[in-house]
Amino acid sequence: MNTLSLIGRFVIEKVTGLLYSLGFTGRLLRETFFFFRRRQVAFKVLVMQILFTGVEALGISTVLAIGIGATINIIGSSILPQFGQGRLMYTLLIAIITRELGPLLTAFIITARSGTAIATELGGMVVSHEIEAYISVGIDPISYLAVPRFLGVTLSSFFLNIYFNVFGLLGSYIVLSYLRPIPFSEYYGGLMDAFRIIDIGTGLTKSLVFGALISIIATYQGFSVQRASTEVPQAGIRAVSYSLIALVIADGILTILSYQL
Repeated sequence: MNTLSLIGRFVIEKVTGLLYSLGFTGRLLRETFFFFRRRQVAFKVLVMQILFTGVEALGISTVLAIGIGATINIIGSSILPQFGQGRLMYTLLIAIITRELGPLLTAFIITARSGTAIATELGGMVVSHEIEAYISVGIDPISYLAVPRFLGVTLSSFFLNIYFNVFGLLGSYIVLSYLRPIPFSEYYGGLMDAFRIIDIGTGLTKSLVFGALISIIATYQGFSVQRASTEVPQAGIRAVSYSLIALVIADGILTILSYQL
């Protein structure tokens, strides 16, 4: 087989895969629209997904948020006063935690935990013929398995991002109190003065988009497993890799758009 044939086959496989993934995403979004109207037993899957993705990730989010908030404060409080711009600390905290690092780091945590788990779980169900069993009794795997995971991860990303922001700003205050004790009311007032609607809106929008991307990629990779059990860990790796790439690209696009407003 010559080089031209190999390139042609590669391009055809990629285009076919892209069209299939777009079709999967469209079907997933359509089934999501009808999810709450059907009163399905999949509601239990949704609750379990929120518990796993959101509630069980609170511990690592707390540690990471406080650490990031403290680090930003230490760096900012040692540099900004040298230029007479100590007040910019509040703007810096809001911009970095609420607008940039909060949604992105939350998405990384969800990708590492839930993205891998969803892809390997669904891949294992394909290998063990559970998906075929659902289809044989008239249950749609996308409606019953993919939609609740999509909703669970997206909602968890949204609320986990808010939680990360609160503890990030709290960690910053703890360090600031140690370096330069100030009343909490003064710190709170400084943050409120620096807050802008666009900062909050951008961070929340990113968290929803990131959660949707992670869940779509993870479920798609899980269903892409064919027959061999050796494909299951590969699906998990692809879910993480593709999710990280998608997150970075989406973050860049949303950041550019937000600063154009």
